[in-house]
Amino acid sequence: MPDKADFSLRIAYLSPEIPALSATFVYNEILELNKLGVEVKPFSVHRPGHLATETTLSQLRNNVVHLYETAKFQVLSDNLLMLLTRPSGYLQAAGRLISDVLNQGLISRSALGLGYRFFYAATLAKQLRRDKIQHLHVHFAHIPTDIAMYAAPMAGIGFSVQAHANDLFERGWLLKQKVARSAFFATISEFNQRFLEDLNADSQKIKIVRCGVDQGWQPPAKSTQKNEIFTIGTVGRLVEKKGIDTLIDAICKLVKDGRKACLKIAGNGPLESALKNQAVSLGLTDESVQFVGALPHDQVAEFISGLDVFVLPCKKDRNGDMDGIPVVLMEAMLCQIPVISTELSGIPELVVNNISGLTISPDDDIELAKAISQLMDSPDTRFRLVSGGKQRVEDEFLLNKNVAKLIKLIQISLNSRKK
Repeated sequence: MPDKADFSLRIAYLSPEIPALSATFVYNEILELNKLGVEVKPFSVHRPGHLATETTLSQLRNNVVHLYETAKFQVLSDNLLMLLTRPSGYLQAAGRLISDVLNQGLISRSALGLGYRFFYAATLAKQLRRDKIQHLHVHFAHIPTDIAMYAAPMAGIGFSVQAHANDLFERGWLLKQKVARSAFFATISEFNQRFLEDLNADSQKIKIVRCGVDQGWQPPAKSTQKNEIFTIGTVGRLVEKKGIDTLIDAICKLVKDGRKACLKIAGNGPLESALKNQAVSLGLTDESVQFVGALPHDQVAEFISGLDVFVLPCKKDRNGDMDGIPVVLMEAMLCQIPVISTELSGIPELVVNNISGLTISPDDDIELAKAISQLMDSPDTRFRLVSGGKQRVEDEFLLNKNVAKLIKLIQISLNSRKK
């Protein structure tokens, strides 16, 4: 790990929402950088819809700037200021905008969106210069990166990107250009790396930086008392790509086969009513399926620790969106709970079948029911997968190891700009 005395960095972070309950990896990364003495100025495109409320985040919540809350008059004034004080950088950004608009179609929703973000890029650039920021790092390759790739030349600094899933698979416009313009373009999985390379993006700039879990985090002590009924659980937004409907179908099969099992679903989202109706239509009672609602992040580990198995049967939704490598799977592994997920996207890089967990085909409730049954019937398999899961996280998915990679990449970028 880098030592505090070895470097001095003043960087900015830009993400859609900071600190958001659905993106714990962003604010955990900022907190880890702060521990290492890196000064981080947080910028959020807009105010989080579901705010993370942990007490450790009070300073971050107070410091974050919500770009889209800037008054329109101020945004226009900032554009004029950047044009007058940084004309070459402003015109470089404008040239990028013109190229991008022509690429997306002169009269299109995408072009209008890019123009809108360009104007807010000037507001960001003004604050980056005011705060003497050396580098801008962006989480998600869609809207925040649109703003960053225009703001960076205005401010006269480099920017980098951390891409995840939806921002590549469903909202991945101008990805080749974004890779080319960035100092480096990090992503969370080898799967994503191949996806970008298949677009003929610059492979030299594409780096793998995992979203990790805090190495100092301690899961709650596991109860020595066993559940009377085998308890299966999941945590996540109730959206199509999480595959909760497949999990409910699998539980129905287990119950019809005479298995004593209970499913607990933690989360909320647009499919909540549909999933509850699905459970009722299948004849599943509250004893078999329980919806416990959304949990604050600091309560997730306690919920997971009370399970016998954690299941996240991710799948590709009808718009082509899918998960990358959900951090909650890592948390379950560190809680020493066996996990089941799917052979999708980067998930098999974490959940290695029959070594660190079990993986099944997406959208296959029969295969999922068999996998759950396998763990119900074999304590030895559960023990082996728990051991393998914990080791897999410690080998490659710890926060400090991946923040060290990020710092090194930023330092290399800064050094190259000095030459």
